[in-house]
Amino acid sequence: MLKHLTIKNYALIKHLEMDPSAHLNVITGETGAGKSIMLGAIGMLMGNRADTKVLWDEEEKCIVEGVFYIKNYKLKSFFKNEDLDYDDQTVIRREISSGGKSRAFINDTPVTLEVMRKLGAMLMDIHSQHETLQLGNQFFQLQLIDAYAENDELREKYAGAWHTFQNAKKEFESLRDQAETLRQESDYTRFQLEEISKASLEENEQENHESELKIMEHAEEIKNRFNGIVELLNNSEYAVRNSLGEIRNQLQAIAGYSSAYNGLFQRLESVRIELEDIGDEIEKEESNIEFDPERSEFLKERLSTIYRLLKKHRVTTVKELLHIQEELQKKSDLTSNLDEALATAKAKFADAEKEVKKLSAQLSETRKKAFEPLRKQITKLLKELGIPDATLAIEWQQTDPASSGADRIEILFSANKGIAPRALAQVASGGEFSRVMFCIKYVMAERTAMPTLVLDEIDNGISGEIAIKLGVMMKAMSKDHQLITISHLPQIAAKGNAHYFVYKDNTSKKTVSNIKLLTDDERVEEIAKMIGGSKPSKVALENAQELLAG
Repeated sequence: MLKHLTIKNYALIKHLEMDPSAHLNVITGETGAGKSIMLGAIGMLMGNRADTKVLWDEEEKCIVEGVFYIKNYKLKSFFKNEDLDYDDQTVIRREISSGGKSRAFINDTPVTLEVMRKLGAMLMDIHSQHETLQLGNQFFQLQLIDAYAENDELREKYAGAWHTFQNAKKEFESLRDQAETLRQESDYTRFQLEEISKASLEENEQENHESELKIMEHAEEIKNRFNGIVELLNNSEYAVRNSLGEIRNQLQAIAGYSSAYNGLFQRLESVRIELEDIGDEIEKEESNIEFDPERSEFLKERLSTIYRLLKKHRVTTVKELLHIQEELQKKSDLTSNLDEALATAKAKFADAEKEVKKLSAQLSETRKKAFEPLRKQITKLLKELGIPDATLAIEWQQTDPASSGADRIEILFSANKGIAPRALAQVASGGEFSRVMFCIKYVMAERTAMPTLVLDEIDNGISGEIAIKLGVMMKAMSKDHQLITISHLPQIAAKGNAHYFVYKDNTSKKTVSNIKLLTDDERVEEIAKMIGGSKPSKVALENAQELLAG
């Protein structure tokens, strides 16, 4: 449900904000006042493309933002799959810079237009006379049938089985395709595995061996330098340790005179202790250094083996070699148990296929049971909306199982007596088509949580009693679903829970399109104008009050 809409710097709109009712919102206004401009802005939240031509002020950026309450839409998985933060109150924002750069955000996270398009389609449905493609879409038609048949649980169960089936099929086919290659390569795989395994590699041994060998090869130099350091620290005429001891004694004698002197003494004491520790460690390290010809030869041979394996397998670390060993082991194990693995994968695939066929048959059965009552209900609604000879048929064909089941459905329609129903897109006029789509969505709204429905002048070509019936249907539909309708009919306008009026403001140098929520008195005036013109008569005002009271 759309809670708040903000439009800034878009076409004729400088700054517009509205908080739509949760039920039926009616938008009226003179032709060209900006009603269609609002739809264009809302379309940007659904991922529609835009350019700098939409900017009211070319120096400022355009912002369209919608705040939606989405708790009932079951969209947590969508947010998780797209790596987005979920919130029951979600904010979608679109920005167009003065340079033409477009940016899209969901809960302040930048997203692609494709992601915005997906989410926008689940939150808003702009219904107009140009939805031929949607109604001809197989997925949309199955959605209609499943909504009517209340197939949510079964459809979800089938989706899970289909996912399992696809994975099992992929696993079996991949293993089957690999089988001959694995058999042909088995000897070479075994040889490579034995070669690496025989080396008994350890992850950090290359670095450790290289370090140890380097020390051993420079043992004489290292011992000489360590001995020189020990001599300078402890044994020479001017040994550092003796000099530090003398300095320590001198500072200790005056340390009590000042905290600063005492601080210097403490720091020197720390240096002296650290230096003694360093000296002890150097003596210890010096005593450990010893050239061992056998150990040196072992290290060289070991490193030669490692370097050879690294070069052969085109890697740079022992860790990578260990990973290759692991993969070769898996490959070898798989080859050894290939027939058993193939049999297991095939059985798993067959079980998954059986489950998919079983559930697709159940889906088909529930869908076919819905055809006749759905056909009757939509036909009845169409007759009420001024198509007395409406005929609707649902053509069914079984297919191989797919992601949505094993059914192909085609909705057929005829508006005229004696004319056989054909694909809706081929036979319906704009007005008829619009009413068919509305009836379909009216039926869907009775059984499922639908996105905010935006109705773009679908009342074109109707009037009188039919307009009243359409208004009543909209009102009924809006009890549980948010509707925003752009209308030119007073019968529709009178049914709104909220009535917005769009108008042009020409008082400044540049025309601005504004919107206002009408008060009760203003609604009477506006509806009367829709009935009787810009200067409504007393009769028109009375008719307006009567429509509002009804």
